[in-house]
Amino acid sequence: MNNKNLGRALGKARATLVYFQGLSLRVALFSSSTQNRPPSCSTMLILLAFIILFHIISAALLFISTIDNAWWVGDGFFTDIWHQCFNETNCTALDNSLPEYASIQTVQATMVLSTILCCVAFFVFVLQLFRLKQGERFMLTSIIQLLSCLCVMIGASVYTDRRAELHRAPLYSRFEVEGGRFGYSYTLAWVAFAFTLLSGLMYLILRKRK
Repeated sequence: MNNKNLGRALGKARATLVYFQGLSLRVALFSSSTQNRPPSCSTMLILLAFIILFHIISAALLFISTIDNAWWVGDGFFTDIWHQCFNETNCTALDNSLPEYASIQTVQATMVLSTILCCVAFFVFVLQLFRLKQGERFMLTSIIQLLSCLCVMIGASVYTDRRAELHRAPLYSRFEVEGGRFGYSYTLAWVAFAFTLLSGLMYLILRKRK
């Protein structure tokens, strides 16, 4: 009798063990399938909207910093990479009469090129959204955007390094141009550098999904 009871107890124990093993296996399989499940459509749309917005902001920063007249400002004057203005009415274009005109041309060229590359990268990204295969990276967009980042870095660095020589023209000494300070356009150029760098890296790691 005792042997029968013992056998029944062992049988129930084995059945319970098998049941819990099966349950743990189901939990493990469910967890694995959840982890491997691709992001939902809404998540991908939010990510895509964020990347596009980030890129548009980068382009806007480049446009403002390249065009607006506030790279070097002070009392009674403000200047950018194209003009110098005094008393808000007397503006003169920067030309080859300046001793450091080659430096200002370098800044002009790199800032314009950076803006163009940023815009080109955006259109390439939109094109690759429809042309890339699933799982491929946006390498071409990333390369173009990182080149834009490199250009704005060169332009802002040259302006930073040559700022004393760029504002030492005897014609403007009475306005104390040398005693000026960096304006918001110059600051936006460095902010645009950070934005283009981050967006270029985002494109580098981004993969196309369904």
